[in-house]
Amino acid sequence: MKKFFGNKYLLLTIRVILGFLFIFSALTKMTDLDYFVKSIQNYKILPDESLNLFALIIPWMEIIIGIFLLVGLFVKESALLGSLLMVVFIAAIIIALARGLNIDCGCFGTADGSKVGVQKLLEDFIILLGFILLTINGSYYLSILKDKTETPPQLPF
Repeated sequence: MKKFFGNKYLLLTIRVILGFLFIFSALTKMTDLDYFVKSIQNYKILPDESLNLFALIIPWMEIIIGIFLLVGLFVKESALLGSLLMVVFIAAIIIALARGLNIDCGCFGTADGSKVGVQKLLEDFIILLGFILLTINGSYYLSILKDKTETPPQLPF
């Protein structure tokens, strides 16, 4: 089982899919920040004063995570941050479902328009599993590192 989930081609595929997914998600949110702020507000979790800040931070985090995954730098660290974001998104969906809210998830800005629900929850869990696999195993196959045998760069903290 470890051999299957540690396969460099599987991990590369997951890395590329999640990288493009996060970049696409960020760009769609950035193109209509007002809509994204309203999407966050609909969850009724954060105070109104913090909505703009979160609407700015989340897409930039997604862009950075996505780029690092695509180029193969800081893969484990990026996947860990992606996992944490997904846990937050999953918690927000669970809270919305528990409150009986019938709202757009805001996952892909105006490009998606899908409602929070069990399907969105399952999609996010699958994405989280991909990030967990990358956090555990890393994926430096076809990264921008010159020497594929060199150890991946470490964050300074």
